[in-house]
Amino acid sequence: MKKYTYTEKKDTRSGFGDGLTELGKTNPNVVALCADLTGSLKMNEFAKNHPERFFQVGIAEANMMGIAAGLTIGGKIPFTGTFANFSTGRVYDQIRQSIAYSDKNVKICASHAGLTLGEDGATHQILEDIGLMKMLPGMTVINTCDYSQTKAATLAIAEHEGPVYLRFGRPSVPVFMTDQPFEIGKAIQLTEGTDVTIVATGHLVWEALQAAEKLEEKGISAEVINIHTIKPLDEEAILKSVAKTGCVVTAEEHNKYGGLGESVARCLATNNPTPQEFVAVNDSFGESATPAELMKKYGLNDEAIVKAVEKVISRK
Repeated sequence: MKKYTYTEKKDTRSGFGDGLTELGKTNPNVVALCADLTGSLKMNEFAKNHPERFFQVGIAEANMMGIAAGLTIGGKIPFTGTFANFSTGRVYDQIRQSIAYSDKNVKICASHAGLTLGEDGATHQILEDIGLMKMLPGMTVINTCDYSQTKAATLAIAEHEGPVYLRFGRPSVPVFMTDQPFEIGKAIQLTEGTDVTIVATGHLVWEALQAAEKLEEKGISAEVINIHTIKPLDEEAILKSVAKTGCVVTAEEHNKYGGLGESVARCLATNNPTPQEFVAVNDSFGESATPAELMKKYGLNDEAIVKAVEKVISRK
C-alpha cells in the first residue's frame, strides 16, 4: 500500500489566504469581502496589496452576501470570508435568494468549520453546513483536506462559473497533497485496496490514510478516496471502487445527516446497493475542548474508521 508522509503541518485556512493572495496578482476581477475576521481568514495580504478590491463589511454577514451578489453584475468575482457558521446558518436566506436562485458567481469561503474549531464551542462549531449548502440548486460544495489542496481549490474556483461553497478549517494538519492536481468534481484515489472503500473528506482524509495503514497490519486492504468535492459528487469513482471492494465507509467532520455519507448512500442506493458505515457526528452539537479531544470523543479519527471498516466488512 502506498504510504503518505508529511514534513510540516499547516492550517487549511492559510491555504485559502495564500491562494487568494495569488489570485490578487493574477486576476484583476477577483475582489474580497470579509466580516470583521480578516486575520482569522488569512486575508491580510490581499487587503494590503489590493485595498481598492477589498471590502471590510464588519459584523454584517447578510449584507456581505448581498454586496457580493451585486458585485458579480459588474463582472467581478467576489470571495467572501468569515467562519463557516456565519457563512451559512446566519445568512442562508441571503445565499438562497440573492446568490443561488440568481446563479451569481460568488465564492463563499468558510473557515473554522466542524469540531476542530475547538475551544470556541458548540455555537461556532457548525456541523450542518455541508447539508445546507449542497441542497441549494447549482451550488458547488468543496471541503478540502490540507493546506495544498485548499490553495489549489481557491485558485480553481476563481475559474469556475457559478456559486461555490469552499469549506476549510482552523487547526494545523499534515500537508500531504503537495503537487496533486485539483479538478472540481473529480475524486482522488490515494490508495488501492480490495476489501473496503474508505471515502473521506476534509480533515478525515488524513485519518483515513492512518486507518488504512492500521488495517493493512490486520490483513485488510483498504482503498482510500479523497472526496474534496461533495457536490457535484464523483459517483463514477465511488461506484468503480465499491464494485471491487463490496463495501464502503464514509468519513467526515460533519453531522451524519446531510453530509458526504448521505450523498454516497444515495449514489449507492440508486446504482449499486452496498453495505455502508458512517464515521460522522451522531446528530449532536459539539462542545468546548481541544480539537484532538473532540475528534476522539465524537469518533472522528483513525480508530473510529478502523472499527467502522471491521463492522462493514462483517456485513458483506
